Amino acid sequence: MAQKGVQLDRETFSCSICLDLLEDPVATTCGHSYCMKCIKTHWDEEDRKGIYSCPECRQTFTPRPVLMKNTMLAVLVDEMKKTGLPAAPADLCCAGAEYVACDVCTGRKLKALKSCLTCSASYCEQHLQPHYDVAPLSKHKLVEPSKKLQEDVCSQHNEVMKMFCRTDQKSICNLCSVDQHKDHDTVSAAAERSEKQKELEVSRQNIQQRIQDREKDVKLLQQEVQNINRSADKTVEDSEKIFTELIRLMQKRSSEVKQQVRSQQEAEVSPVRELQEKLQQEISELKRKDAELKKLSHTEDHNQFLHSYPSLSALSPSTSSIEIRPRRRFEDVTAVVSRVRDKLQDVLREEWTKLSLTLTEVDVLLSDSPAESTTRAGFLKYSCEITLDPNTAYTKLLLSEGDRKATHMRDHQSYPSHPDRFTTYYQVLSRESLTGRCYWEVEWRGSGGRVAASYKNISRGSDDSAFGRNDKSWSLECFNNKNTFLYNTIKTPVSGPQPSRVGVYLDHSAGILSFYSVSETMTLLHRVQTKFTQPLYAGLMLGYGVTAEFCKQK
Repeated sequence: MAQKGVQLDRETFSCSICLDLLEDPVATTCGHSYCMKCIKTHWDEEDRKGIYSCPECRQTFTPRPVLMKNTMLAVLVDEMKKTGLPAAPADLCCAGAEYVACDVCTGRKLKALKSCLTCSASYCEQHLQPHYDVAPLSKHKLVEPSKKLQEDVCSQHNEVMKMFCRTDQKSICNLCSVDQHKDHDTVSAAAERSEKQKELEVSRQNIQQRIQDREKDVKLLQQEVQNINRSADKTVEDSEKIFTELIRLMQKRSSEVKQQVRSQQEAEVSPVRELQEKLQQEISELKRKDAELKKLSHTEDHNQFLHSYPSLSALSPSTSSIEIRPRRRFEDVTAVVSRVRDKLQDVLREEWTKLSLTLTEVDVLLSDSPAESTTRAGFLKYSCEITLDPNTAYTKLLLSEGDRKATHMRDHQSYPSHPDRFTTYYQVLSRESLTGRCYWEVEWRGSGGRVAASYKNISRGSDDSAFGRNDKSWSLECFNNKNTFLYNTIKTPVSGPQPSRVGVYLDHSAGILSFYSVSETMTLLHRVQTKFTQPLYAGLMLGYGVTAEFCKQK
């Protein structure tokens, strides 16, 4: 009992800020005592607010109180220090919110060192000692301090839950096992823990294996990134060299044209001054041209021949007469150069489209992406069943095979009037809207037509309602053994023979629409990289007598 009294005295004369015996004690007007240094430091932090508070009762003061040493309290603390009582160890300080408090301590709660699962209580060093000294208590289960001990106590019977009901998958106490869980599958909590521990180990092994697999995948992806970067860097370097050569070639051609124009200029001026000199100049010019043409005729490079021939084949008019007449020779050169420029722009535009498509085909996708597939099976996992909407069909299109097949007939069919029906072109849209990843195939019989993907709000009866003649549809035309991609009236030739079966792959979120020729292998005909703003619908446009069918995927 004396020890408990000493502990109470220590708490009485301790500063609630530093938790140690008071040093130069002072008292606030609300009656609480602190070390002079501790309360000053506390109020220094509140200076910016201009309002000062008591750390214990939170009473506020304005202005800042003047502190005076409490002489009587200082004497009592000094007397207490003379008794030689040691200060409380740091690990036995008053428990804060982040610690588990001792359930036995009265007044100031000390920090618990252990929790007892048998007693459902937590103990500080002093109150834990009986669990080491008393034989019955030494058999109790001690664990690290826990604030969740009450969760292990049955709320109905106020008994520690040492059983587990497998039927209800919950912890129960012994009374519960013979009461409402009487006919259930119950075992001891320890037995259930043992089973779950085995499952836990298996789960950990699975997780560790997945970690190893994912780490391997990360390394593979890192290697892939390095490969992509190396390939891209080399491509940029090579492309810069090629474009530099192209620029040099253009500069060379420009210099040649300039030189030829200046030569022609001299040739135009000289005859005026001297007819004989002009005639000789003309003869020289003709001989030079003949030699160049002869040389050009032996040129094996077709492109160089085609680039050089227009400028070399033009002959100066005969100057056998000195009659002065208007000349447009230089303007003609400008016109020729302009035509060369236009042709070059057309070639660049066409080749640039192919270049853009080539870049979109670069294989940088993950292994679960169909873009890596070179076989039809890789796309079939995204196959979708397509049926045609009779309300959109042009009246000469006959639908059959469960609306999967369309045939261009000679006579009009008896379709009812509908605002969604195409009235200008022999077209039809699918019932199904297409988003996400989708794949479908169309098989042709006859001269051909167009396979398309379109927004629902495409025009129905105007000239621009044809698939590919607006900005709401993308189509591949296969007709007369030629393939052409159409979008917004722009036609892009597609190489290769006319396919009898066309596969269409859509990745709506990625903005990818690809057309394939389907045979033993998948041959890419054309790919679109854009941003789709609406769901798409599959579409068909048929030539006369042509039949097209959406294939059932097996």
